[in-house]
Amino acid sequence: MKFIEGGIGKDWRGEIRFVNDFDMSPVRRFYTIKNSDTQLVRGWRAHRTEQRWFYVLSGSFVVDVVRIDNWEEASPDLPVERFTLSAADHRVLHLSPGYGTAFRALEEGSELLVFADSSIGDAVNDDYTYPLPYFKNRILDQAGHD
Repeated sequence: MKFIEGGIGKDWRGEIRFVNDFDMSPVRRFYTIKNSDTQLVRGWRAHRTEQRWFYVLSGSFVVDVVRIDNWEEASPDLPVERFTLSAADHRVLHLSPGYGTAFRALEEGSELLVFADSSIGDAVNDDYTYPLPYFKNRILDQAGHD
């Protein structure tokens, strides 16, 4: 797991956001996610072989990340890391294979762009889903949300 830093260029014509160090050669597909509201938590979804990259197009998201230890029965006591991703950060979060994620929009209208290195046909066989309360170390925000 790592961040790939980007930046922004601004002049009288507007702005250009970029992440020039993001090597997109392994990417096979992409999709966008826009939650219906700021209460909805999407997750836990994990991938054993697929790597993913996350970039916020607008607004911000809180993302909880867990490294799966056992694909037949993951330990519910695994450590969970939390990151806040914002369109203002101009960076990509890269998750290598083996991670699960859960996320929630922090602002109305937030939109997340996700890149993946497997085809949709392959992704169907690499999709591990856990109920939201599964990981005991999930982090609650100040409002008590998962």
